[in-house]
Amino acid sequence: MPIGRRPLMLAVLAAAGIPARADAADPLPVIFVHGNGDTAGLWITTLWRFESNGYPRHRLFALDLRYPQASAVFDQPQPGRSTAGEVMQQLTAEVVRVKALTGMDKVVLVAQSRGGNTVRNYVKNGGGAAHVALVVTCGAVNHGVIVSDKVLIGSEFNGASPFMRDLNSPPGEVVAGVRTVTLRSDSNDKYAQPDGAYLGLKGVPTGVGFEGPALAGAENIVLPGADHREAGYGLITLTPLFRAITGIAPSTQSITPEAAPVLDGKVSGFEAGAPTNIGLDGARITLYRVDPTTGERQGAALHDRITGDDGIWGPFTADPAACYEFVVAAPGYPTTHIYRSPFPRSSTLVHLRPQPFAKGDTDAAAALYLSRPRGYFGAGRDRILINGVAPTDIPPGVATVSTSRLLTEPGRSVVASFNDETIPARTWPTRDGHISVIELTT
Repeated sequence: MPIGRRPLMLAVLAAAGIPARADAADPLPVIFVHGNGDTAGLWITTLWRFESNGYPRHRLFALDLRYPQASAVFDQPQPGRSTAGEVMQQLTAEVVRVKALTGMDKVVLVAQSRGGNTVRNYVKNGGGAAHVALVVTCGAVNHGVIVSDKVLIGSEFNGASPFMRDLNSPPGEVVAGVRTVTLRSDSNDKYAQPDGAYLGLKGVPTGVGFEGPALAGAENIVLPGADHREAGYGLITLTPLFRAITGIAPSTQSITPEAAPVLDGKVSGFEAGAPTNIGLDGARITLYRVDPTTGERQGAALHDRITGDDGIWGPFTADPAACYEFVVAAPGYPTTHIYRSPFPRSSTLVHLRPQPFAKGDTDAAAALYLSRPRGYFGAGRDRILINGVAPTDIPPGVATVSTSRLLTEPGRSVVASFNDETIPARTWPTRDGHISVIELTT
């Protein structure tokens, strides 16, 4: 949306009575809350597209939950994981910070998957209703992934848990005075299925079904074909999400490039076997420009920094047309070579995490992972090729996996394609503690 359309957007909002603006001058700040095990970096393309449609960058925020993976029981602390109360407290602090920073009275909260639990808990039980104008949940597990007294006992993902029963108890599934919108797949969400096959419980009814992410009293929107992650981070969400917040459709689906995007982010690792979003101290990050067809390095390193205790690896001014290799050398982890598509716009959310070796990786001379953090791979739905060959480790049916692995020889050029995105990479020897990751943007 070009800046010239802003007055029109404000007029439409005023006429519709939509409380997504603080006044006639500025839009409300939007805080994006990621899902289970994820990072704020998964919202990069969403933020870029909002910016490309005229939403001010200084009104867009993405929360990094320190321990993003849920504890086994919603209210019992667990090393490397977080309880429902702990993530609600972090969200509460972020809302206070954003309100103070922007001077706004209210915010918009957008949440994917587990983030929906956190947002709904804050609005209902954490005093958030007084500070939130609009909630949008995206592929959220609003009724759990199963309703059971036999599995996931006490989990915030169990519709029978005290936590989930409370969120969906009378007087209603949404909080009065807070406009609520849900976005969900029609039938391709692995966590909203009538059968427990994708929970490892084939043949066991879940008691949830395709409509599980919908909420009584909300505006419920169906996204045909979207998988669990795409319902939050995918391009398919742009139009309904932008419309929910602004009252009008986006003027472009594309990302408008900047001449000299500045990149920055955080290196994080794992604790007690779970991913964290806590800065990793002493990680060395080296950046190389690579050939866009082979992944071969073009010249010397362009950036070389050892992180402090905040884990920040930048800033780095990029060429928006260039492909880069990020080398992450962190104590206790394999040296990880991450290959990405060009970065068209600036971001402080280019978060990096070393890739641990999985079973069988070191039995091969080289291991490479194709990773799609913002969605799953759909066999038959998506065009997925590694060096021109479709991988065999992607199951048919509902999209359920976000990585594919290639065990090969070191020193090879590997080109991976996912629909319209193509990224080149190089393989490195596992015997020397190296691993390659091709990280898709789409």
